[in-house]
Formats: sequence, C-alpha cells, structure tokens
Amino acid sequence: MQTYPMTRDLVLIGGGHSHALILRSWAMAPLPGVRLTVIDPYPATAYSGMLPGHLAGHYTRNQLDIDLVRLSRFVGARLILGRAEGIDLAAQRIHVAGRAPIGYDVASLDIGVTSAMPQVSGFAEHAAPAKPFSGLTDRWADWLAGTGPNDLVVIGGGVAGVELMLAAAHALGSRAGRLHLIERGSLLSASSPAARRRLRAALAQAGVRVIEGASVIEVNPVAVMLDDGRHLPATLVIGAAGARPQDWLAGTGLRLTDGFIMVDATLRSSDPQVFACGDCAEMTESPRPRAGVFAVRQAPVLLCNLRAALSGQPLRRYLPQRDYLKLVSLGGKTALAEKWGFVGSGPALWRLKDRIDRVFMDKFRSLPAMPAPQVPALAALGLAEAMGNAPPCGGCGAKVGRGPLLSALAALPPQIRDDVTALPGDDAALIGTGQVITTDHLRAVTEDPGLMTRIAVIHALGDIWAMGARPQAALLSVILPRMSPVLQARALDEVMATAAAVLGEAGAVIAGGHTTLGAELTVGVTLTGLLDRPPLTLAGGLAGDALILTRGLGSGVILAAEMRRLAPGSVVAACWAEMVRPQADAADILQGAHAMTDVTGFGLAGHLAGLCTTSGLGAEIELSALPLLPGAEMLASQGIRSTLWEQNVAGAGIVTGASGPRGDLVFDPQTCGGLLAAVAPQDTADLIAALRAVGHDAAVIGRLTPGPVTITCR
Repeated sequence: MQTYPMTRDLVLIGGGHSHALILRSWAMAPLPGVRLTVIDPYPATAYSGMLPGHLAGHYTRNQLDIDLVRLSRFVGARLILGRAEGIDLAAQRIHVAGRAPIGYDVASLDIGVTSAMPQVSGFAEHAAPAKPFSGLTDRWADWLAGTGPNDLVVIGGGVAGVELMLAAAHALGSRAGRLHLIERGSLLSASSPAARRRLRAALAQAGVRVIEGASVIEVNPVAVMLDDGRHLPATLVIGAAGARPQDWLAGTGLRLTDGFIMVDATLRSSDPQVFACGDCAEMTESPRPRAGVFAVRQAPVLLCNLRAALSGQPLRRYLPQRDYLKLVSLGGKTALAEKWGFVGSGPALWRLKDRIDRVFMDKFRSLPAMPAPQVPALAALGLAEAMGNAPPCGGCGAKVGRGPLLSALAALPPQIRDDVTALPGDDAALIGTGQVITTDHLRAVTEDPGLMTRIAVIHALGDIWAMGARPQAALLSVILPRMSPVLQARALDEVMATAAAVLGEAGAVIAGGHTTLGAELTVGVTLTGLLDRPPLTLAGGLAGDALILTRGLGSGVILAAEMRRLAPGSVVAACWAEMVRPQADAADILQGAHAMTDVTGFGLAGHLAGLCTTSGLGAEIELSALPLLPGAEMLASQGIRSTLWEQNVAGAGIVTGASGPRGDLVFDPQTCGGLLAAVAPQDTADLIAALRAVGHDAAVIGRLTPGPVTITCR
C-alpha cells in the first residue's frame, strides 16, 4: 500500500542509459508524492557498449539487455510499452501510439538516435540500422546461421562502423565473404592520426576493403549501389552512419539544432518542464560528441534536477569532462584505447573494457531481492499460512478460491425470479430469454491504468463471448489509489478512453459506473450481452466431444513471477500482448460448440471441472497438447506459482495425473484466458484452422468421456 498520496507525474520518455540509471537510483530514494512513469516501445533496453562484443560472439543476446519490466517493478514505476510520437507542451501531455495521452508535470527524454537512412532507396527493406539495434541482433543471428554467401557491407566509417565490421569479421572467421566498409568522407575523421593508423591496420588484417569518398544510393537484396556506379555484393547491410534524431521531435515545439533537443547546463530544454539527455540532446553551452560516457555521467545531475523541478528546489549544472577514455573493440578479445593523446591496444585493454561494461550491467541485474512477508512474533493462529511465502499476486485477479466460493453459494437460499435464470456453474445469468449479465473486477497487475483497464475489460468480455452473446452495455467500477485531483483526472482519462475504445470495438457502450479512492488500482466491469440463439452453457457437453482451447496457459505464473521480478521482460510483454487480444472472432468461429466457458481464475482444471460436473461427464487431457504462453513452462519448472494455485488444486479434486510443470499449469489461474469449447470431433480440423487463421494459438487438448465425473491428465 502506498504511504503518501500521489501529487506529481514524472514521465521518463525512453529507456536509455541515463534513464535506466535514474530508475535504479530512484528506487533507493523515491521522492514522496511522485508517480513515476517510463515510456518505451520495448520491454528491454540494450546497452550499446556490448553490441560489438555480441556480434563477435563474446556475449549472448541476453547479456546486452537492461530489463525495463523488472527494473520498473523494482522501482514501483508504471511502464508503458508504447512509442512516444508527440508532446503537447501547453497541455503537458505525451502522445503514445495506440493509447490515450499521458499527462506529466515534469518529463525527460532519453530516446537515443537512429542510424536508419530513409533517403537511401531500399534501406528500410533490406538493411539493418545499428541504432536502435533490436532488429540488427535478430538479423545478425539469422544471417550468421545461414548457408548463403557471407558478403557484408557496413555503411559508416566512424568508430561505430569500424567496431561492428571488425566484430563481424571475427565472428565469420574463415567463412567471411567480401567485406566492405563505406564512408562518404574520410575514415575515422574524428579520431587521432595514431588511432586511425591502428584501426586501418586492423581492418586490413581482417580482410576488409575500405571505400572512402563514396555514398550509397540504393540497397537491394543482393547488393549495394554506390553513387559512382559500383555494385558491392551484400547479403547483409548494416547502417552505422552518423546519428540522426527521431523525426517526431520536430513537431514538439522544443528548440532544436539539426533535429536534436537543445538543453542548457542543467539539461533543461526550452520548456522548463521538459529535460533531455543522452544522444537525443545537444548541450548548447558545452557541446560534446555523442558517446555513452556522457549519458552515464549526466544521470546523477539529471536525477537531482528532476527531483528539484518536482519539489521546487534549485537546479544543478552539469559540467562534462573535456576528454574521456575511448575503448574500441578490435573483433577478438583485444581493444584499442585513446585518451589525452595516448593510443594503445592489446588484450589487457579489452579486459578493461569488458570489466567496465560488466560492472555497468551488473547495476541492473543485482537488484535487491524482494523481502518475504514478515510475520510478527506474536500473531493469531494461521497468520503465517495465510500470508504465504511471497507477496500476493494479482495474476488470479485476487480471486477467492473455488472451494470457499462454491461453499458460500451453496448456503444461499433459492434465488427465484421468473425473468432471471441462474445458469449452474456459469459466470453469467440469463435475463428473460435474450439477454445475459455478468460482472468481474481485477486488482492491478500493472501500474499502467490504460493497460490495466484493457486487461480488465477483455477479461470481463470473456464471459459474454463464452455464452455466444454480443456485448451490449457496461458499468465500470474504478478504484484509484490516493492521488491529487489533477492526477485523478489524468488516471480516469486513461481508464475511460481505454474502456470506451475496447468496448466500442466489441459493440458495447459505457452506460455508467462508480469511482472511489482506495489502496490500489482496481477496475471492475458489469456487462450485459444480447443473444441471437440459445446461450452456450456448461451443461451441453456430449461424450466424445473434442476440447478446444483458444489461448495458451500461463498468465498466472508469468504475472506472479513478474511481481517477484523473476520473469524476463520479453516474456511479460508477450503475455500482456496475448491477454489484451479480444476473442470475439474466436467466439464466432466456435458458435456451434455444444458447451463453452472461458478459462480464468480457477484455471483450466477448475473451469473444466465445472463443465464436466454440469454436463455429468468426465474428461481426458493431453498435457503435451496444451498451448502455453512463451516462458510459462520455464517459470513453472522453477516452482513459481500464483497465490491461488494451491486453492485451485484443492478445489479441483476430481483431477488426476497432473504432474510436472505442465501439470502445474493445468491449475494456473488465468487472466483473460482462452475459450474452452466442447465440439463435435469431426469439426475440429476446420475449427482449429479457422482459429489459427485469425491469430489464435488454438489446440485440441483432449476430449469429454462418459462418466464418472473425473479429469484424467496424460
């Protein structure tokens, strides 16, 4: 539970080196009252200093990444996985592709640069820019594993281009084809004469042909065309030419120079509420080359000034050093060093560079572990068992277990109205003959109100889709954590805009709702739906029916691991992306099913048990056939479980044979889980083909069997 109400929004746009360091430092000493937000398109930000070492084979791909998902959880920041594409300085709002604008009181940009070359015909289709290099590493791995000719062209003869070419030559070894390094001016023009001589010698020894004074005019799948008419064979082209600012900065209204954000000695832009650092910024009072060392050195000053801007304190000046140690990888485990006119090279300098890089990256890997829940020395009996050995996760929607819920429902007196029909075991009720109603709510599994709202609405819509109904109207129930009226308005803007968009796409409207302040963000949705045919219920299953599951299992274990900072950011991002995918199209494809439900908090076992019990049948499940979300089996094999998992095991006592990680995932509570349908076996091939054609990872996972009511996992 938060200690203080939130009164100010600090938004970090981009997960560059400076912002990553600020996040880590913020966790140690947060400024009370500040809601911290990070906006970045990717779940991890890559450390450019180790890219040549990765291409050369010295580091794995994972060693390059600063995991923004894990770091944001450590800090308590909300992470928005999206691409910023504009800033409204007057309204203090940041525009992010595909979602509601994000309000800010103070913002900072650390979005880096790009080495893409849009002016070169065919570059976007056939080449890989070195910055940002998320696409380059994938292209490199595929290219290196291929069997075709290893003809490589690197465009750009600065230090970055030379490093990448030497790394590539080392990795290729005797497999190297024709290697060309192209520079439209003079090679290494910013380096000292001594450094140029040594690097030219290294290129020559590696068999690299250097072409100076030539420009690339076209890139095609097999060659690079120069302005002098030469064609250079190339099966991979890497762009490492001069850094170029991101285009959208031109529309912000900030003062720019050559497209870069102009900042003063305090790293503040022309707008007093907006700061900038790293490669996207130009220090007007003390210009310096765009090098990572300055971004790292800017971080403490920027952190101080962001805190000062949010608390009304004076700002500090950043005084960059005049020179810095330049360490250039030479392909193998050797490096060149240059500083104060000294130039040297050798293995010892590579070890120095390697140590500096690893120490930097260790800052983000060796985050303090989350403390286990503390039980007081004197406490009520059963408190330790109720608290468990990990913080409660939201991956199960903080749901009550199936056993206690069924017990409470069984104790209710009969609920009788002629126009309302409670459907045994189903999450929705029938009103009259043509309308269904359901309700659901989730406590936050992410600090991002927009993403959390999308998850909550999709989760609630699952009950409507599972009954074969068309969504009609919604009532929203929103609990916000304590915050100032300004932040309340910003949060509700995100919640309402997102809910309206998702519900509108589903064909429903917001008819009303309720808001309140509480301990944490919670979003609830009550929905009605219209029926064009009799509802699909749990009672219609037939012996011999095939069981189709439309979505991979594992959201519970992934979200539980994320909350404990144990899940890789890429796994979490993939899980979020799957959770917010609507399933209206899947429900339409499965409209001829005999019985259907959605797999949510009680897990596959619990919801299948409800179907079997209501239909009076048993079931067989093939564990090997279960579709799983990426990373789910790995995390389950580590013994990570949602806090509802044990109750799901206890509540589905008719299940046997569920062993191993896949067996554990049978009980994993799902948020926005897949549809589970019992269908005629002769229809399965066509249904699976149709579901996969629209993007669902659907699979036949088993079949319904004549009684007794048991579920056997094989």
